[in-house]
Amino acid sequence: MDDKIEPITILIVDDHSIVRQRARAFLETQPDLQVIGEAESGEEAVRLTQECLPDVVLMDLMLPGMSGVEATRAVKRLSPRTQVVVLTSFHEDDAIFPALRAGAISYVLKDLHSTELADIVRKAARGESTLHPRIAARLIHEVQTAKAPTPAAFAELTERELEVLRLIAEGDSNMTIAEKLVLSEKTVKGHVSNILSKLHMADRTQAAVFAWQQGLMSP
Repeated sequence: MDDKIEPITILIVDDHSIVRQRARAFLETQPDLQVIGEAESGEEAVRLTQECLPDVVLMDLMLPGMSGVEATRAVKRLSPRTQVVVLTSFHEDDAIFPALRAGAISYVLKDLHSTELADIVRKAARGESTLHPRIAARLIHEVQTAKAPTPAAFAELTERELEVLRLIAEGDSNMTIAEKLVLSEKTVKGHVSNILSKLHMADRTQAAVFAWQQGLMSP
């Protein structure tokens, strides 16, 4: 009887080849882990997911073209069983919440040790989440300080501006928003400017966090 355990299959997604090479070099030393592909863009990550159906995807967020958040959403839509581990240098609120909402099971920073990465992959394959302490602290803070949904907070926004704000909070770029809403990028920029003005916000990051805090993104 063959008791051999199938290795956990991994797809590495990062636009820097040196990052992919370093991750692959270590992960392939682990007998229970197998790197089955590398992608340097979100589009390539989605294509390889469809072809290979990896157990775990290591996903950077800052990718050319399709963002890591959009790629995560597409990966989970194509292969719900595939677990996405965000491995990035960014820990801003406008990256954390959209990535987790898109379906990522874990969110860790690139300053972790290689042995930690291997353990995080194993946990993800078992359906267990891992959050960098800094990320966990941000989530706890948001839960503790979150305000009850207050639709009045967005009373001045038009329906179209609300659509744009929701997509901003999901982590979409102006170009992606334009494509989804069938608008010109210039028109989207105008909507973003109006949203910031009406909400008295300095930038889209503040607007995105505010949208989450106020319950605009609740199902």
